[in-house]
Amino acid sequence: MGGRLKGKVAIVTGAASREAGLGNGKAIALLFAREGARVVLVNRSEDRAEVLRQEIIDEGGQAVAFAGDMTRPADAESAIAEAESTFGRLDILCNNIGIGAPGKVADITEGQWDEVLGTNLKSAMLCTRAAIPAMQRAGGGSVINISSVVGAGGLSSERGAVAYATSKAGMHGFTQSVAADYAMEGIRCNCIIVGTVHTPMVASRGSAFRERRRQLVPLQTEGTGWDIGWGAVYLASDEARWITGLLLPIDGGLMAIRPWPQ
Repeated sequence: MGGRLKGKVAIVTGAASREAGLGNGKAIALLFAREGARVVLVNRSEDRAEVLRQEIIDEGGQAVAFAGDMTRPADAESAIAEAESTFGRLDILCNNIGIGAPGKVADITEGQWDEVLGTNLKSAMLCTRAAIPAMQRAGGGSVINISSVVGAGGLSSERGAVAYATSKAGMHGFTQSVAADYAMEGIRCNCIIVGTVHTPMVASRGSAFRERRRQLVPLQTEGTGWDIGWGAVYLASDEARWITGLLLPIDGGLMAIRPWPQ
């Protein structure tokens, strides 16, 4: 157990992985707890959140599970109320919920578009809107949004990803707007742009897909949820007290480095 987040209370949305393995949310929640934060684990599935809660408890950490749909204002408000009623305050909010749907703009249905933008972007807005007053009561706080390299540049593929890309690009503007609006109140807002990390969500695509993703990365190594989790710990901690409005790629150099044609 470390102490970089000692005394802080955190909410991680989409905390528990959908399948076996380590997702970004699970890694973030585990590391928050290991660094001394008391964590509210938010998931639609209470069963998955409870399994993760028990894992944290077994390690000596503190956590509670909260089941709710963060696209509903009442559920988002209840999650923040859970943090304050159980642990007395709220210092950190990590908006980690995300889904995708294949489709180019000519193919995507209105229903798919609304579902992806509602799940990915609206949930972040509702949770942040509910969290701001709690952070004001605590004297400041840190909002950490989880985005993707797909929202920072076009993804050329046969499947297309227009709804997912739009939702994640919107997260960048949302991050910087919240950072600007609340900087003078000591509330920081930053965004992690996730690269080709291997998670349970992508594991189902198979080993060949996994290898193609690894080869895209200039460092030629595969990212894991731990890479994202340590970035979130930093942004949540007092070490990052002078950082807000940052869009931080954790991607093995994918966004910054371009390969020379062979």
